[in-house]
Amino acid sequence: MLDYEDEWLFTITDLKQYTYCPRVFYYQVCLPHIRPMTYKMQAGMEAHADEPKRALRRSFEPYGAQEGKRHFDVAVQSKTLGLTGLVDEVVETATELMPVDYKLARKVGYHYKIQLTAYALLLEEAYGRTVQSGFIYLIPYQKTVEVAITPKLRRQVRRMLRDMRKIAETERMPPPTDWRQRCADCEFRRFCNDV
Repeated sequence: MLDYEDEWLFTITDLKQYTYCPRVFYYQVCLPHIRPMTYKMQAGMEAHADEPKRALRRSFEPYGAQEGKRHFDVAVQSKTLGLTGLVDEVVETATELMPVDYKLARKVGYHYKIQLTAYALLLEEAYGRTVQSGFIYLIPYQKTVEVAITPKLRRQVRRMLRDMRKIAETERMPPPTDWRQRCADCEFRRFCNDV
């Protein structure tokens, strides 16, 4: 999270973390210099490093196109949304612009869909083109999963950003995630004494 002209400028990763568990976001904003690194986080960063080279060898068929152009590590930012991020890959065809996010995961979780929707909103603002869908590339399976950028997901992103601003401004700890199995691998699990 960055401060931008007296307004909060969150990263898309902040948004993804908030969706996964609001407390992870809270700890990152209110205690920004104490984030521990877990094995899963390190493995995810290492898996991302080589993926652009492999992506260059893949066809455009999973994106519903015969040809296109790939752009890697695309920086996007919106003062309107108070959000910034770095898209792993953007596939550009004659008619579409599609964000692609690489994940060292077995399935597409809701927090990944929110992250992808946020990338779509920022791409739309930056390039003036509507983004209909994006893709999650599941690295372990070498599988591309399409995610429709729906009006509901767009509304959710905006609502979550409002909620995140309230947390940052008030520094009030939100309740933990309802899915307590997530706590087992959480880098902040020792901070939550009530779970």
